Amino acid sequence: MKLGVYIQVPFCQTKCTYCNFHTGVVSRERYQPYAEAVCREIRESAGDAGGIAVARSVQPTLQIDRSDPAIVDSIYVGGGTPSLLDPTALAKILDTLRASYRVESPEITLEADPETVSPVKAAAWREAGFNRISLGSQSFHDTELQAAGRMHRREDIFRAIELLRAAGVRNISMDLIAGLPHQTRESWEDSLSQLLRIAPEHVSIYMLELDEGSRLGKESLAGGTRYSVEAIPDDDAQADFYESACERLARAGYDHYEISNWALPGLRSRHNLKYWHREPYLGFGAGAHSFDLFSRWANVHDSARYATLIEMGKSPHEQTEFVTPGQVLNEEFFLGLRLLEGVDIRRIERECDPALADRFASIRLRIDTLQSLGFLHLDDYQLRIAPERLTVSNEVFRELLL
Repeated sequence: MKLGVYIQVPFCQTKCTYCNFHTGVVSRERYQPYAEAVCREIRESAGDAGGIAVARSVQPTLQIDRSDPAIVDSIYVGGGTPSLLDPTALAKILDTLRASYRVESPEITLEADPETVSPVKAAAWREAGFNRISLGSQSFHDTELQAAGRMHRREDIFRAIELLRAAGVRNISMDLIAGLPHQTRESWEDSLSQLLRIAPEHVSIYMLELDEGSRLGKESLAGGTRYSVEAIPDDDAQADFYESACERLARAGYDHYEISNWALPGLRSRHNLKYWHREPYLGFGAGAHSFDLFSRWANVHDSARYATLIEMGKSPHEQTEFVTPGQVLNEEFFLGLRLLEGVDIRRIERECDPALADRFASIRLRIDTLQSLGFLHLDDYQLRIAPERLTVSNEVFRELLL
C-alpha cells in the first residue's frame, strides 16, 4: 500500500480576508509543543507507542503492522503557514515519518509564504529533505496583496524564488488568485507575465470564493464596504482572467491536468493526485483528515486542544465516517471530473455496487443531458468537463449529482 501523508500546521502571521480555514495567529511559544505533538501522533499511529491508534473503531484501517509497514511516497506539509516553524522542527517531523514508515522516492512539499523565506531556512529545508516548495504568491500587485491581508509584497516573491533556487530547490509551485479586490485585466495579465518570467515547475490558478465563513464573505453578505469588497471583479471578469491563464500557460508549455492546476511535463503534484484519484492518505496535526478507502476521520481543529489530547495519550480524532457505496459513486464523478483527463464511466459502472444500478442509470441520463448542452464531453466512455465550461465546474457537479 502506498500512502500520502499530510501534515497540518495551522499557524499564520495574519488571517487573509478571504480565508475560511481553521488557522490562527498564536504566540510563537506554541509552535514547538505543537510540532512535538505531531511527531508523537506520527509515532503512535505506526504502533511505536500504542497510545493512539489510527481510527481504532474503524475496520479496515491504515494502522500499520510494523513488520510490513506501508510505503509513503508523498508528504505534504501545509497550513496555515508551515514555513513559520523552526526548520529543526520541520526536519524532526520528517525524520519521525522516516522512522515510522517506509518512505521511498518521496515528493516532499512545504508550503511557504514569500516573506518567510530566508537563506538559512531555504538551505535547511533542502537539507531536511524537502524537494518541492509551494510558494503562496497569489498576486504580483501590492494593492491586491494588501487588500487581501497578505504580509508579502511583489519584491518578496522574486527574492524568495532567488533564495530557493540558490538553495537547490528544483521543483517550485506558485499560485495566483483570480478575483482579488482591485484586480483588473491589466494587473492580472501582468501577474501572469511575472509568473511566466519566473517559470515555476507547477502553477495553481484559483478563482476567488466568497465563503461565508471568511471576513470578506461576511462583509459581502452584509453589504458592507470593508476589506475592499466593493472592488472585487465580477464573475464574468474572473472567468475571463481564468481563461486567459489557460491560454497563456498552454502556450508556455504547461500541462493543464486539473481544473486549478498546471505543470511542466512530469511534474504534476503527486500528493494532490492522491485526493483526486481517491487513494489512501494519512493526516497528522490539528484539523488533518485521513482516508483509507473505506472510511474517513478527522482530528480536532483547535491546535491547543489537539496538543493537549496528544500529551494526555488520547486520540485527537473528532469524527469518523464510513464511506457508503453512494458516496463512493458520487466521489468517483466529483473528484475524477476535476482532472482534465476525466473518468472512465465503464470502469465506474463495472465497479459500482449492484444496489446502485438505478442511481447510476439516473446519472447516465443527466450525463446525456449535460452533454447535449455542451457542458460535458463523452468520447469512447471517457467523460470530461468541456474545456470551455471549466469556470462553471461546480454547477456541472451539482447538476450531475442531484
